Amino acid sequence: MTKTVLVLCTHNACRSQLAQALLEHELAPAVRAISAGTQPAGEVPAEVFAALRLAGLPADGLVPKSLDAVLDEPVDLVVTVCDDAKESCPVFPRPVPRLHVAFPDPMGQPLARFLEVRDEIRARLVPAVRQALDAERGARP
Repeated sequence: MTKTVLVLCTHNACRSQLAQALLEHELAPAVRAISAGTQPAGEVPAEVFAALRLAGLPADGLVPKSLDAVLDEPVDLVVTVCDDAKESCPVFPRPVPRLHVAFPDPMGQPLARFLEVRDEIRARLVPAVRQALDAERGARP
């Protein structure tokens, strides 16, 4: 059964978009990743698309979305990737398991910083989400 993971960040522009693409790629078909922001930006920076394409990952269709846009989604795990979103996350209206793994915001930095954050998300977040979902699966009767 496919699990839906919501990656939540403040602006849904950099970290959460990178995390969505990486989780979708690394954990498919077991995971469907979506992302949203508590205060979504106007657009995803070009560096996010470049960082994903340089890793051979699809980057089409990434746009900032508000938390309201995903409230009706069947979410199995909420992942916050920045401290601002961690503070806002408790208002998520359903009792859903949560995981917080902080990453520095690369917004306004050179492409090299986006590549570092992308690689850090791959190294730290992907295994943490896998472990959280495995633990949840094991806790069920």
